[in-house]
Amino acid sequence: MPSVPAGRAAIRARSVPLYVTLACLTIGAGLASRLSPEFFPAFVARYAGDTLWAALIFWILALGWRRAGTRRLAGGAMAIAFAVECSQLYHAAWIESIRRTRIGALALGSDFLWRDFACYAVGVGIAATLDVLIAAHNRDPAARAHAA
Repeated sequence: MPSVPAGRAAIRARSVPLYVTLACLTIGAGLASRLSPEFFPAFVARYAGDTLWAALIFWILALGWRRAGTRRLAGGAMAIAFAVECSQLYHAAWIESIRRTRIGALALGSDFLWRDFACYAVGVGIAATLDVLIAAHNRDPAARAHAA
């Protein structure tokens, strides 16, 4: 009996070290864009943080569900990002006190902005594209031999 449904390829588990590295690089770039915006073009400084935050959610999900399909991870990352953005419409004192901390502001945001949805779509799209490229590279022995 086949372990994979007919017509579907087996999904190889993602590399933990690689995806931890991607997450760390994403965190570093996101923090740099937020904490030192003067070193970036205005457009990048304005949108990179939200874009990279959504990509980070994708990497975290990829680490938690290493055999999940890219579309499923992208859908999950978008759902989380959209839920967090919509939660910014809620202004109870307890959550506002969390948002006033640096880590709370970075994790939960502070102000609802429609444009953030576009940033999330771009960030998840970039992460999903990289995920597909990594999977293709890992499946193609010729690509691995050429890279070595």
